[in-house]
Amino acid sequence: MAREMPIVEARNKLTTLPEELAQEPGAVAITRRGKPVLAVLPWDLYEAIVETLEILGDEQLMAALRQSIKEAAEGRTIPWQATKAELGL
Repeated sequence: MAREMPIVEARNKLTTLPEELAQEPGAVAITRRGKPVLAVLPWDLYEAIVETLEILGDEQLMAALRQSIKEAAEGRTIPWQATKAELGL
C-alpha cells in the first residue's frame, strides 16, 4: 500500500522525495482533500510496471509464458550446461 501525502506537503518536499523513496521504496499517493490524485514512484518501479503491462497486453508473449510455466512444472527443462554449450559459452 502506498503511503499518502497531501499535495501541499508533496509540493514542499518534491526535491527530497527521490531520497525518501530510496530509503523507503514504494510509491507515494499524493492526495487532494483526502483523495488520491497522483502517484510518485521511483523511475525503476515505473519502468517495471510499464514493462509488465506491455507483456500482459501481448497475447503471444502471454501464451509463450503460460507454455513455459507448464513445461517447467512438468520438468521439461534444459540443463544449464547444455544451454551454455549450445550458445558456445
